[in-house]
Amino acid sequence: MSLVKSISGIRGTIGGRVGEGLNPVDIVRFTAAYATQRKAALPENKTIVVGRDARISGEMVEHIVCGTLIGMGYNVVNIGMATTPTTELAVIHEQAAGGIILTASHNPKQWNALKLLNEKGEFLNDAEGKGVLAIAEKEDFSFAEVDELGAMTHKDYLPQHVQDVLALKLVDKDAIEKKNFTVAIDCVNSIGGLAIPAILKALGVKNIIELNCTPNGHFPHNPEPLPQHLTEISNLLKEGKADVGFVVDPDVDRLAIICENGEMFGEEYTLVSVADYVLSHTKGNTVSNLSSTRALSDVTRAHGGEYSASAVGEVNVTTEMKRVGAVIGGEGNGGVIYPESHYGRDALVGIALFLSHLAHKNMKVSELRRTYPNYCISKNRIDLTAEMNVDRILEEVKEIYRNERINDCDGVKIDFADGWVHLRKSNTEPIIRVYSEAATMEEANALAQKVMDVVLKK
Repeated sequence: MSLVKSISGIRGTIGGRVGEGLNPVDIVRFTAAYATQRKAALPENKTIVVGRDARISGEMVEHIVCGTLIGMGYNVVNIGMATTPTTELAVIHEQAAGGIILTASHNPKQWNALKLLNEKGEFLNDAEGKGVLAIAEKEDFSFAEVDELGAMTHKDYLPQHVQDVLALKLVDKDAIEKKNFTVAIDCVNSIGGLAIPAILKALGVKNIIELNCTPNGHFPHNPEPLPQHLTEISNLLKEGKADVGFVVDPDVDRLAIICENGEMFGEEYTLVSVADYVLSHTKGNTVSNLSSTRALSDVTRAHGGEYSASAVGEVNVTTEMKRVGAVIGGEGNGGVIYPESHYGRDALVGIALFLSHLAHKNMKVSELRRTYPNYCISKNRIDLTAEMNVDRILEEVKEIYRNERINDCDGVKIDFADGWVHLRKSNTEPIIRVYSEAATMEEANALAQKVMDVVLKK
């Protein structure tokens, strides 16, 4: 059994003893702590939104979370099975004090989690998250008396989400409809099975091939949208049955794209392509995290904008986007953040903008992919031993490569002329993650090994 507490929420495997897994006692404790933090931040606002993905454990967790919030004196707007971005938008529309998303994202079916939002529908920042953890540790909360109990209402926010996406100025429904695309989708038997067909139909797509679109939580393959897990939809496209394929994770904040020939567009290039479209119509800056492809920087500068890198983590990306006034941003895992909609990764927005881009370009998906700089990312790790001092190691790496461009906002990133290497300590495992990028995988591996050899000699 596993239970992981962090500033962004609590996640774990279902069952087990108290403190060892995600069980009713720990769910109550953490939900009450979150409600206490929200009450201190916004004492007059008594509304919290709750949404969940289609996990098998979702209904159980939902009942406990909603009951606890009512017991804390909050009125719950329960939007039922909903994507993560739908829940974020619901918080904004409801003018709520916050929201709780019940999803373990791309983790396997035995996992679930509580992801915590503020009143803007964005993830809690570092200070807010640490506040929740401290309250939960001390059990420093008090439940409401009988006359102060909250109530619950049920709403379906998917139609509103779809309407919001269609209202975006750069979403060109007419152009998409005229192209008469055939679109294949794999929604891993989660909430995307409802949300993705809905947005495609609203965009005028009439030909939809649905794979794994029954929202029952029984994932047919590993739910993380990586190439090795997407053979079914890839094979379908290789047979020439669709113009493009879209794959989402269980909570629909990540978007992977498959070319018409079955080849992977590349999850790093979801954001790159959408940014290219947005920047071609809206001049401005972009942001992604330090471990994302350099291609976004190349495309941004080609459009006359400036690129900035943030620490890893969605809240860090959105903070940097606000600081530099970015018109588009996100993460290299297929996460598109478009401020015209909201500050959260949103696969529905990503699909609408990508199809608009594809329709305007009048080319095949594989041809569009070839218009972008081609880079390869290598992902490695260094296992830590008890005697290894990570902070000292990273400082020594910075000193060794002091003549290169260095970014140390999250670990150490070294920008070479022909690639980069990013080292950062994992928050969940005793390892240093070592990501590198270059023009070929061989060069990326060689760059990573070069820096890893320096570390391992310490």
